[in-house]
Amino acid sequence: MTYEAVLAEAKDSMVKSLEHLHAKLRTVRTARASSALVDNIRVDYYGTLTPLSQLSAISIPEPRQIVIKPFDASVLKEVEKAIMKSDLGITPQNDGKVLRLQMPPLSGEQRKKYAAKVKEMGEEGRIAMRNGRREFNKRADGLAKSGELTEDDNRQLHDEIQKLLKDYEKRVDDVLEKKVAEIMEI
Repeated sequence: MTYEAVLAEAKDSMVKSLEHLHAKLRTVRTARASSALVDNIRVDYYGTLTPLSQLSAISIPEPRQIVIKPFDASVLKEVEKAIMKSDLGITPQNDGKVLRLQMPPLSGEQRKKYAAKVKEMGEEGRIAMRNGRREFNKRADGLAKSGELTEDDNRQLHDEIQKLLKDYEKRVDDVLEKKVAEIMEI
């Protein structure tokens, strides 16, 4: 393994951590409806737990409404049960063809709770990135020990990995700031 390979892997690791954080943040409720809120819901479809998005068309006709139209009308009751069991806390309105999820406005207390949850997720992302830094610094030290890297190159690689971490931590902060603003929006 070379200097460039370690640096490239470190960057790839940071990118993946940031993407994972983005994916987790999409499932956090904000003032607006989002199809990502129902992404994690699994429906018992003929004995198999199937993602809701594979069984139905999900649309957002209004800022506070999610409409779910199953491709197979016979599964409507199962979809409704799955939504009721989920942690969304919303009772779907069933008109026989589609389910409508009306998103109630968030209270001030709920907004604070969700904002705290988002910050906690951000810290988990930072921790994952720091663990990656530690791992890649160990790899660099191993290369220096085996003689594949000079001591100066090893120190420089540590510095590059640190710069990378700081850059991605800044990106995490920006993402969190944006998400918290979205949650606090009335």
